[in-house]
Amino acid sequence: MKKFGIVALLALVVMSFSSLPAGYKVGDKATDFKLKSVDGKMYSMADYKDAKGFIVVFTCNHCPFAVKYEDRIVALAKKYKSLGYELIAINPNDPAAQPEDSFDLMKVRAKEKGFTFPYLFDEGQKIYPQYGATKTPHVFLLDKSLTVKYIGAIDDNVDDAAAVKERYLENAIAALEKNQEANPSMTKAIGCSIKVKK
Repeated sequence: MKKFGIVALLALVVMSFSSLPAGYKVGDKATDFKLKSVDGKMYSMADYKDAKGFIVVFTCNHCPFAVKYEDRIVALAKKYKSLGYELIAINPNDPAAQPEDSFDLMKVRAKEKGFTFPYLFDEGQKIYPQYGATKTPHVFLLDKSLTVKYIGAIDDNVDDAAAVKERYLENAIAALEKNQEANPSMTKAIGCSIKVKK
């Protein structure tokens, strides 16, 4: 009986892990997507023929962590567009679970904050599990061939942009520019869990 209990427990552990999004690891090739942006147009990475790489940020309207990073995300988009890197923001939350993340309110937020990049809605929540995003914000740096080069947090200080010591994403882009591997290539994303309709 005791042996059966251990087997059952192991089966439960395996099942709970298998239900988590597997997602990409550094070195994997990411799949492109075609999602609707707040301007009403559909966007995919294939639209950017001359891009040197992509900064894909899973973020949203309501999460306090995402809100604290908004100005930094806007600044990163401006800074790196001139170097050939396109920033694309994706809202992975189901508005049925979090009404503040509806498409209409995404439009309002993008206008308020002056987003200069596509802010896409992951309708049906098909894209974030492919990437393995678990938080908002959660960042994926891809090279021009869509190979994943960095996954994780933007930097090491959610609360105070002026007190940041480690700029993980920017360091990863600098490494990519030199054809080097990012170090670290993976960090823990700090933020709100992705909201799924129950």
